[in-house]
Amino acid sequence: MHEVEESPVAPAVRILLLVAAALVFLAGVQLFVFPLRTDEYFAWTIASPMTAVFLGAAYWSAVGLEVAAARAEGWAGARIALPTVFVFTALTLVVTLIHLDLFHLGSDFALNTRLVTWLWLAIYGGVPVLMVVAYARQRRVGLATPPPSGLPVVVRVVLVVLAVVLLGFGFSLLVAPSWADGGWPWALTPLTGRAIGAWLIGLGVAAADARALDDAPSLRPLGATGVLFGVLQGVALLRYGDELAWDEAAAYGYVAFLIVLTAVSLWSLLVTGGLWARRRSRRDVRQGT
Repeated sequence: MHEVEESPVAPAVRILLLVAAALVFLAGVQLFVFPLRTDEYFAWTIASPMTAVFLGAAYWSAVGLEVAAARAEGWAGARIALPTVFVFTALTLVVTLIHLDLFHLGSDFALNTRLVTWLWLAIYGGVPVLMVVAYARQRRVGLATPPPSGLPVVVRVVLVVLAVVLLGFGFSLLVAPSWADGGWPWALTPLTGRAIGAWLIGLGVAAADARALDDAPSLRPLGATGVLFGVLQGVALLRYGDELAWDEAAAYGYVAFLIVLTAVSLWSLLVTGGLWARRRSRRDVRQGT
């Protein structure tokens, strides 16, 4: 058998992912470090500190996805990032336009606060378009990848479950945030519910894509973001977990979800980077490929 030559990652894709990583890092600082000052430092006011640190943790965890994909040796290690980032940014743009009246655009806000808001609009208006352009550049370079390595059955099942849960909750929060709020472990507004919904859908797309690819090395960017997401959300719970309704099942379901997500993500980092790759190499040698 002839080994398929993997396409390199297009420079436009690497650059865009690194720029996106820098932007989500800054958004994470605004929310995770200063959750009580979103009326000054963020594009819209978030009254709930738990919601602010949840979103901040989500932004910081996205750094793992985008940096890991940008540094990938070939297209197989980067491809999972593009649909995830595109879906999240496009949905966040829609959420922004729906609730534009709640954003810090009026003259009664300080100049620096308005500048942050206009930057938000520019980012979410431009990144989805730039993602399409970057993918077009990637198609010119090539989309060739080695044959998928296959995933253990348990991981396949967990990815399907995660995709169903994330997409289900995400769409519910996006379409009917006031109704879906009842199944969330702490109180949300329509805007914060839809903002969280956009994140959940983005993660759900990543989980579904990972299952469809069925390729262990391709999971590494998702693994990086999943570990960061779980750890940072754990820190968020330690800081503002008193906002959760601990007398309801939703709070414990949320904690269980974080544990499962973190465990699967950690597996993808530890195994695909070392042991899995060595096993595959030995198997290929035995098969004479």
